[in-house]
Amino acid sequence: MSLQIVKDYLRQWNKAQAVQEFTVSSATVELAAQALGVSPARIAKSITFQSEEGCLLVVAAGDAKVDNARFKAQFGLKAKMLTADEVYAKTGYQVGGVCPFALPERVKIYLDASLKRFPTVFPACGSSNSCIELTCEELETYSSSLGWVDVCKNWQE
Repeated sequence: MSLQIVKDYLRQWNKAQAVQEFTVSSATVELAAQALGVSPARIAKSITFQSEEGCLLVVAAGDAKVDNARFKAQFGLKAKMLTADEVYAKTGYQVGGVCPFALPERVKIYLDASLKRFPTVFPACGSSNSCIELTCEELETYSSSLGWVDVCKNWQE
């Protein structure tokens, strides 16, 4: 169901047909990279955090780790990740398929600078066996992100 919602959402940019579905799981960075045959760093993982409004989603490169001090400086709150049940309740997606598309308005979406080093990245598309290849510019547009942030570490080359 969630996959179809994302396809319907991406149809406004004629991108529904670009969604890739796998016969294997792509629920983790490592599994997605294996399914695609790409570096794990190119997987655009969606990380969900508790916020005063409900939920804050940061899309980051697969090899990046959230830096708590940078996160707090950027958002003014502690980086507290949501539980699996909270993720589903607040985004409508199960862990492993969370993506930055077709989310409730109360979910605030940000893109991390760790993604900008790649010509294209691969975010999930609402299920644990799907993704789409997008440029960073496309990801910014299609996700309706509130902007670029630099809240991750361990990815600089």
